[in-house]
Amino acid sequence: MGKTIILGAGGRLGAALARVWAATGEGIRGLDRGAFPLDDPAKVEQALLREDFDVLVNCAALTQVDYCESHQEEAFRVNAEAPGKIAEVCSRKGARCIHVGTDYVFDGLADRPYSEEDEATPVSVYGASKLAGDHAVLAAGQEHWVVRVSWVFGPDRPSFVDQILARALKEDRVDAVADKWATPTYTLDAAALLRPFLRGISGGGILHLSNAGACTWQEYGQWALDVAAEAGLPLRAKTVGALAMADLKAFVAKRPPYTVMDTTKLARIGGVPPRPWREAVREYIRSQIEAGVFSA
Repeated sequence: MGKTIILGAGGRLGAALARVWAATGEGIRGLDRGAFPLDDPAKVEQALLREDFDVLVNCAALTQVDYCESHQEEAFRVNAEAPGKIAEVCSRKGARCIHVGTDYVFDGLADRPYSEEDEATPVSVYGASKLAGDHAVLAAGQEHWVVRVSWVFGPDRPSFVDQILARALKEDRVDAVADKWATPTYTLDAAALLRPFLRGISGGGILHLSNAGACTWQEYGQWALDVAAEAGLPLRAKTVGALAMADLKAFVAKRPPYTVMDTTKLARIGGVPPRPWREAVREYIRSQIEAGVFSA
């Protein structure tokens, strides 16, 4: 069994990957942002050269979309230059780099799910910096993967689904955006779907990873409330009202309205198709209720 490093192991996805893979016998070393200052790519390179590993999974990034819009240089250092350095070090060590990307590399104007072959034309600094990181990683080695995810949720850090349930338990009305489409990605499913790509599958390239299907934020939130109500949670709000992105004046950066990703390639190469997002959300909410995170 080889050794796997996970950068960003303190985040929602990185923590899940580290825990799930360690339980399967994978040799895991999880490192959070504090151990590797991604805003200084040279220091990241020096630190990684001292590490022993044959696979590195980079889950770390600067993900605050509006912050990136006004901090362009920092966004490109963290999201583009650092991943490039990381992938270069991996190649020098004969190791594989799996870099976590984002659906925000697309402009959102498509009328069907985006495939890995579709042209990426980001509409924000965040998206542009992440796309530059994708290119840098792929240029550093033919065995490296860029794995794009969307709307990540899971037990390690609260996300939209946790927030809307918490609000519905306290408030009479909750709302969510009804004109932005993507697909939730359950971290525990991502861990299972991604594990074969650590060593067992040769080659590299871009891979779209999410659960199956598509929804708006409003539909996503409504399903969460439906599942919670079915489980007996005493919700005060049982319906999610509709908001339009244009009404959210606090947004600084432009958001792509449609970023549903086609996961056909993931299923074909990995051998297992992702399950529908509704099933994953139901399992997650029920597990959180059983764990006492939300109580009836």
